[in-house]
Amino acid sequence: MASSLISRTVALLLLSLSVSAHAQFSLGSPVTSGASTTSTTATALPTSIESKETSRRSLMEPSAERAEPAPMRDALIEQRKVPEPLRRPPAASQFQRFVQESTGRQLDIFGSDLFYGTQTYSPDTALPPPAEYAIGPGDEVRVQIWGAVDYSGSHTLDRNGQITLPRVGVVPLAGVPVKNLDTVLRGQIAKVFTNFEVNASLGRLRSIQIYVVGQAQQPGAHQVSSLSTLVNALFVSGGPSTNGSMRNIQLKRAGRTITTLDLYDFIARGDKGRDLSLQAGDVIVIPAAGPRVAVTGAFDQAAIYELKPGADTVGDILGLNGGLPSLANAKKALLERIAPEKSPPRQVQDLALDADGLKQVMRDGDVLILLGISPAFANAVTLQGTVAAPLRYRWFEGMRILDLIPEQDALITPDYYRRKNLLVQNAEVAKTAGAGVSSRVRGLADQINWDYAVIERLDRSKLTAELIPFNLGKAVLQKDPAQNLALLPGDVVTILSQNDLRLPQGKQTRLVRVEGEVGAPGVYQTQPGETLPQLLQRIGGLTPQAYVFGTELNRVSVRERQQENLTQLVRRLEGQLQSQVSTVISNSGTENAAQAQVIQQQQQAQLRSQIERLKSFSSNGRMALELDPKVTDVSALPDLPLEDGDRVLVPARPGFVSALGSVNNENVFIHRPGRTVGDVMKSAGLTEDAEPSQAFVLRADGSIIARRDVGGFFGSGFESTEIMPGDTLVVPAQIDRESRYSFITRALKDWTQIFANFGLGVAAINSL
Repeated sequence: MASSLISRTVALLLLSLSVSAHAQFSLGSPVTSGASTTSTTATALPTSIESKETSRRSLMEPSAERAEPAPMRDALIEQRKVPEPLRRPPAASQFQRFVQESTGRQLDIFGSDLFYGTQTYSPDTALPPPAEYAIGPGDEVRVQIWGAVDYSGSHTLDRNGQITLPRVGVVPLAGVPVKNLDTVLRGQIAKVFTNFEVNASLGRLRSIQIYVVGQAQQPGAHQVSSLSTLVNALFVSGGPSTNGSMRNIQLKRAGRTITTLDLYDFIARGDKGRDLSLQAGDVIVIPAAGPRVAVTGAFDQAAIYELKPGADTVGDILGLNGGLPSLANAKKALLERIAPEKSPPRQVQDLALDADGLKQVMRDGDVLILLGISPAFANAVTLQGTVAAPLRYRWFEGMRILDLIPEQDALITPDYYRRKNLLVQNAEVAKTAGAGVSSRVRGLADQINWDYAVIERLDRSKLTAELIPFNLGKAVLQKDPAQNLALLPGDVVTILSQNDLRLPQGKQTRLVRVEGEVGAPGVYQTQPGETLPQLLQRIGGLTPQAYVFGTELNRVSVRERQQENLTQLVRRLEGQLQSQVSTVISNSGTENAAQAQVIQQQQQAQLRSQIERLKSFSSNGRMALELDPKVTDVSALPDLPLEDGDRVLVPARPGFVSALGSVNNENVFIHRPGRTVGDVMKSAGLTEDAEPSQAFVLRADGSIIARRDVGGFFGSGFESTEIMPGDTLVVPAQIDRESRYSFITRALKDWTQIFANFGLGVAAINSL
């Protein structure tokens, strides 16, 4: 009985608290008719923080009235979908194919790239809507109220365009402009409460359904944001199709055309004056394209253009992209026109793009071809070659060579100063740039050919090039009037260096590098026809330690020729390898095919290894002087005229000889007078795979002595040959022991011929 009484007491207490809290909720004081009611509610204002917090909680509780209807949620989800832009251009129209057949170019429709690129153009729903935006079903309204009590909540307009506020009731908002939203809400709330402030804003916006019909890429019904405009809807639908108009797009509402949009105004000038906001149920009509023309040639915006329903001139079309280009020929353009009354109907007209020509009215099917300006300069002379500034220079009446090249400084190339500056930098940088010791000495300036320069002139009567040579030295250095030729516009003056044309010996600059046991090692400029003995005598002769027999003469031209021959040898060996492999396979019987294949693969690998080594060799350009080993005087050297770039090295007399190859003691041996090849071979000892019949001696003067070159019984003359200081004995190995597959031996065993012909040294022999 007591517990039952307690339970009823608690229930009544909770009920009274609930009623009290509900009665004390206010957004100010309720306004009712009658004095007694007003006075009663005036005393019912919240008197404590607890009652105020309770009323706040009651307003924040969710209610069924605030739930969004299912169709509205679906519309909002649809609104968030971003339309997929077209990823590739549409198929070509018939007029595009017609233009391609005529000009050879596939032209796009002007403005179509806006719609098939990766970009999108949709309204930014994060920005506040415009003040004139009319609120409608599906829009979200966020309400904040403060004063005696606080309230914050979001409400979505139902299908009737209404929201429901607690204790206030239904508030119709459909059609209310955003700028009037606060005023309308304040008026409705003030019917119930006083002493409050209100602020309202829009949250998520509704989507609307519009229709795109006609020549659109994606016709049909589309869900778009309520902030969308006509241009937004065109992007959603992919824009006009290949055959759709861009200049006559219509927006219809309730059966009436309320605006007509010319996309060219938007594309070319950014004009959106006719881009109106959309409403639910609007219909966008894209009619078929009107008359079209093509503009191509010297025009960056070559494209297919649509004419207005009225008329467009040449100037109007070119004006869409800034007018006539400066690189187009204003005196002449070509206009291909269709004239149905003529046979055949296609005609070509010349059109000057002057003031009258730009007023030419274009017709359906026209193809306008802009011609480029001529690349010729009306008043220019070109200077090129070994000069400081190879450029076009202004021509003037009476201009001559000395006006173009007033002084010698005009013939110093920029590379001279670059090479000069490298000399003061660190050695590694100079080496990388090729500034070795000899280039530092030979002079940094390019050697001018003072005897010959040439003017190239176009003979306009015959349209042939005329060459007018002149003596540059006499014109520039001696100021000879006879060589100071007159110049004409369009002339090309070419200055040559000594490297461009081979000059006579007497006029060439020859620098020779001399090193070793000579009176004064250095880099010397030789006289015309000066020989090696003459140069050595002029610089002080030889020292007592000079080994004349071992004198080296390396020449650039010989090195280049030897390297070419070495390259040809490698190619020949590679071809021989392929042919011999085919021969071995065809000659091998079936019973020996497996064995032959294994041996053939081994031999192939061995030969390829030798060929790869040959590819890595570089000729040094050494010339074999073929001297008597006993010579000691400079006069014994051959009377060989020196060339530019020659390198002469006179070594000191060595006291040893070397042995390489298939020997047991691959080493150097002390030279003794009278010591023979056989003595060195005996001292070095031959290995089991040695092939003494192919042995040879690389002599200190660069020549080679092989067994076949020396007489005697079974080559005994070779072994009895006296070996000289600095000589190297080479004993090759037996490359192949299988007589059936001896093609490798035939291909590579004669190394003496290779070393003799290509000037390869001891390092190459040691590598092999």
